[in-house]
Amino acid sequence: MENRTELEKLGEFGLIDKLSQSVKKYHDSTIKGIGDDAAVIDVGDKFMLVTTDTLVENIHFNLMYTPLMHLGYKAAIVNFSDIYAMNGDVRQIVVSIAVSNRFSLEAIEEIYAGINKACELYQVDLVGGDTSSTLSGLVITITAIGEVAKNEITYRSGGKENELLVVTGNLGAAFMGLQILEREKEVYKENPAMQPELEGVDYILERQLKPEARKDIVHFLHTLGVKPTSMIDISDGLASELLHLCKAGDLGCVIYDEKIPVDQETFNAAREFNLDPSTCALNGGEDYELLFSIKQTDYDKIKDSPHMKVIGHYVDKAAGASIIARDNTSLPLQAQGWNHFS
Repeated sequence: MENRTELEKLGEFGLIDKLSQSVKKYHDSTIKGIGDDAAVIDVGDKFMLVTTDTLVENIHFNLMYTPLMHLGYKAAIVNFSDIYAMNGDVRQIVVSIAVSNRFSLEAIEEIYAGINKACELYQVDLVGGDTSSTLSGLVITITAIGEVAKNEITYRSGGKENELLVVTGNLGAAFMGLQILEREKEVYKENPAMQPELEGVDYILERQLKPEARKDIVHFLHTLGVKPTSMIDISDGLASELLHLCKAGDLGCVIYDEKIPVDQETFNAAREFNLDPSTCALNGGEDYELLFSIKQTDYDKIKDSPHMKVIGHYVDKAAGASIIARDNTSLPLQAQGWNHFS
């Protein structure tokens, strides 16, 4: 009997590694393929950036609590974020959608209204796509196309030892928003007459249902004259993304628990669920903030910005990846984020 490898054991990134081993490059214009936030293609005086993401009903979203317009908006944003993580700008998207006959024209128009709103706010053109039917659920796939000046491209692999690690915004909010939505879903299933308890959590619900991509940070850093040496967007949790950067750059890292930015609303919600706020920030995912490294000489340029915070630095690969807890003990950094196949 042939050996069978379960996808659950491989995980998403193990599967990507396996599939990419058989991929060959045939064109010199392909500068970067699998392994970063976007593919990089040489188109002359600039690099073209291409990325794609698929959102699947009951895997990535639940329509019991996800408004269709918000879903369309989020589907676009998660792609925009990958382009910004390459230090580029988004120019176009193509949208493919597969729906079952339980969806009406009006429902599909709501999804596209959300996509169009994201395009309007971020100045992106929707230039095509595909529509199809499916026997179950809803599937949205968006491909984003962007560009970046050749001397401004930022890869995951560009970091150097002792460079500073920086995150934008705050972390863990989207994860806690999801916990609240899931709790209220279960309450509704038990008693449909019950009104949801959603007071005082508007911010974290919005971070889950209607995230934003950090185009502003890319432009702000450019204005400051700061080019990140490595960068990734935080979609699968801070710990997972840090390990991706370390792997790509052949480095280790040290971060500090006390420096991880957590919003007060996130902190309160985590305590209500008997969760550690730092653990939510490290492993929650879907924040779509940016994690990047800068040279130490650039620290003075960003130190007073309320939009970003230094959380640690790169170290030699042999030292591994670690987090310094609030009691000053050092713990190995482990990714416990989302596994698509578990």
